[in-house]
Amino acid sequence: MVSVSVIGCGNMGSALIKGLSRAGGYDIVAADLDTAALAAVEQYCEKTTTDPSEATDSEVVFVVVKPDIVGAVLEDLDLSADQTLVSIAAGVSTDYVAARTDARVVRLMPNLAAETGTMAAAVVGADGEVPSVVFELLHDLGDYAVIDESLMDTATALNGSSPAFVFYLISAMRDAAVEEGMDEEAAETLAAQTFKGAAETVLRSDRSIEELIDAVCSPNGTTIEGMDVLRDSDVYDEVGAAVEAAARRSRELSAEVGDE
Repeated sequence: MVSVSVIGCGNMGSALIKGLSRAGGYDIVAADLDTAALAAVEQYCEKTTTDPSEATDSEVVFVVVKPDIVGAVLEDLDLSADQTLVSIAAGVSTDYVAARTDARVVRLMPNLAAETGTMAAAVVGADGEVPSVVFELLHDLGDYAVIDESLMDTATALNGSSPAFVFYLISAMRDAAVEEGMDEEAAETLAAQTFKGAAETVLRSDRSIEELIDAVCSPNGTTIEGMDVLRDSDVYDEVGAAVEAAARRSRELSAEVGDE
C-alpha cells in the first residue's frame, strides 16, 4: 500500500481521492479546513483531518490549494527528503515550492477525470526528476505527459481547463438535438459518448486527426454538410482563443506568486 495525503479537498482534491480509492492500493489521508469537504470524501479515506500538519507522514503528499495560499500551506508542512510533494496549483513553479520544503517536488496539472480513471495530466519534476511512485500513481488515475516546465501554463489551459470547454461543446450538441425533437437525456448520452469514442479513436488510431475526419466524411453525405458549416465559421479560432486565454491567466497567476 502506498500512503498518500491530499491537502485541499475541493473539486480537484476530491477527484484525486476518489480516483485513488477506486484504483485501490492506497492509504489516503485527507486534510481540509472545511469539515463539509472532509465529510464528502470520508468514505474514501483512512483518515480525515482539519490540521494539515497531521497529513505529513505519507510517502506522497498532494497540495491541492489555490495558488495564493500555497506558500502559507507549505509553511505548515514538515516533510523530509524521502517524501514527495506534488503541487497542483496553476502558476506555481517547482522552484517556488522546492525553496519551501525538503521533499522531492513534482508539479502536476491534472483534471477532474481523475475521479473516473480517465485523467489527462501534465507533469514535471524539480530538476527534471519525477519519482517512479508518482508515475505509478498517475497511471492509476489516467494518462500523463512529461513536459518542460516552461509549457505548464499551456498544459494548464489544454488539459486542466479544457474539460469545461468540452462540456460546453457537448451541451451545444445536446441542445441542438433537443431542438430537433430528441429527449434531453438521450441526447446528452449520445453526445457525451460520441466525444468519448472520438477521443479514444484519436488515442488508439495510427491515423492523423485530419485522416479520421476524412474517414467520416463520405462524399455528398451528412457529415460533410456539417463540416462545411464548421469550416466556414470561426469556431476553430475561437476554441484556440479559449485555450490561449486560460494559458494567459495561468501566466498571470505565476507572476503574482513570483511577486510574493
